Amino acid sequence: MSEMMGVVVIVFVALVMPLWLLLHYLTQWRQNRGLSNEDEGMLRDLWESAERMEERIATLEEILDRDTPEWRRRQ
Repeated sequence: MSEMMGVVVIVFVALVMPLWLLLHYLTQWRQNRGLSNEDEGMLRDLWESAERMEERIATLEEILDRDTPEWRRRQ
C-alpha cells in the first residue's frame, strides 16, 4: 500500500503539479494581458493633458512669433 502511495505522489509531482502550475500562470497572464479600467482612465487623462499642453505651446509660439519674430533663432 505504501508503494502505491509513493507512485501516486511521484506521478502527482512529476505530471499533475507542473501542468497545474502552467495552467494557473497561463490563466493569470491572460487576465493581466490588457489594461485595467484604472489604467485606461489614467491613460485617457494623460492623453487629454498632453493635448491641452500641446494647444498651450502652440498658442505661446504664436504669441512669440507675433511679438518677437526672431525668438527661434536665439535658441
